[in-house]
Amino acid sequence: MMETPRRNPDPEELRDDALISLGREAFIQEAGAIEAVGLGLDSDFARAVRRLFTCTGRVLVTGLGKSGFVARKLAASLTSTGTPSHFIHPVEATHGDLGIVRGSDILIAISRSGSNTEVVTLLARCEQFGMTTIAITGSRDSEVASVSDIVLHTPIEREACPLNLTPTTSAVAAMAMGDALVVALIKLRGFRAEDFAMFHPSGVLGRSLLMKVSELMHTGDELPVVSHRLTLRESLPEIVGKRLGGTCVVDDDGELMGLCVDGDVKRVLLEREDALDQPITHAMNDRPSTISPDMLAISALRMMEERKRGPVTLLLATDEKNRPVGLLHIHDVLRAGLL
Repeated sequence: MMETPRRNPDPEELRDDALISLGREAFIQEAGAIEAVGLGLDSDFARAVRRLFTCTGRVLVTGLGKSGFVARKLAASLTSTGTPSHFIHPVEATHGDLGIVRGSDILIAISRSGSNTEVVTLLARCEQFGMTTIAITGSRDSEVASVSDIVLHTPIEREACPLNLTPTTSAVAAMAMGDALVVALIKLRGFRAEDFAMFHPSGVLGRSLLMKVSELMHTGDELPVVSHRLTLRESLPEIVGKRLGGTCVVDDDGELMGLCVDGDVKRVLLEREDALDQPITHAMNDRPSTISPDMLAISALRMMEERKRGPVTLLLATDEKNRPVGLLHIHDVLRAGLL
């Protein structure tokens, strides 16, 4: 087995600051290259996004070597955000795997140089199937570009590799181009956090996004509830004691009549001097926003933020008989990591 050649670096080269400087140089070089590629986006990018958005089949992504790893990542990102996608190996494709392709599919080919014979061959075969082909390549004049319907140009001046050989900056630029496609499609599809969670049920993020209101809301003795027969003064111990910023107001049958929050209390105290001795119903909101305990917590959060009458920090969960069964505070959502 051939050993990797080594040299004895100068002790100064092994100092923390020297090594950190090398790392920073790579970051700066790659960041600059990505910015340049982004500023160079043209109508071909828009064409690619529109074509991917209207695709009725699947998106196949291919590449060799480091480009193959970038292709796998792009296929995974597309699939997890609502665009069915598969990685297809350019060599295996011409040895039988082409059996999965259909004319309604799209092929995205990633090639740094644009001169991979295997990738060019696969593109030509896909064209015979009537597929749309998209190339992500650093060379507009390459064979890969010439046989593709749409070319997403990712030119770089040099690699971050000091030898200008190892695919570093070129791989990052191709990955960024793929990410740009994914982000644009997420926007066009109106893909939501709930949709993301459905595709990631086993991950930490997926589990948190799939949480239901019933898992986070305050119930039982923690739920502040007062009778509509009480005055505001008589209701204050429930509001203050439960420390959730408000209380449910119910009728004699336990059905919800309204919600009185801290803001309501302050408002009526400013309006009239005898506010504390008035019925709680004078201070409450008789049209509070209510939700089902089975609602996804992330949906409840969106409801809190996008409520037409203005954002709120509390939501009431009610049962089928309109009885309050739980109270969800935005802090509960924060603790669950949904915001």
